[in-house]
Amino acid sequence: MSAEAKTDPFAALGDEHRRTILQMLAERQRQVGELAESLPISRPAVSRHLRLLKEAGLVVDRAEGTKRIYSLDDRGVQAMRDYMEQIWGSATTRFRIAAENVDEKHT
Repeated sequence: MSAEAKTDPFAALGDEHRRTILQMLAERQRQVGELAESLPISRPAVSRHLRLLKEAGLVVDRAEGTKRIYSLDDRGVQAMRDYMEQIWGSATTRFRIAAENVDEKHT
């Protein structure tokens, strides 16, 4: 799959069920059936959500006999974390500078 065809991880998180799946996988790796038992959607729907999360680089799977075991893709999750820290880091710095300027004007 080319990089252009890869699903945007932030777009992938736009669905409540996919966010729930990620939360469950953050706890521990799971099979599709186990995820489906905990969600109000069908097993095929869970599989579709997992495929999209995998295309977004947030989930990986591995074969274990005839079963597929899903877990978070540490690289994808870290890339999102780094991006958010970059954005929030800049915002936090601007907020601190603004707060310092307000304090100086009021003293």
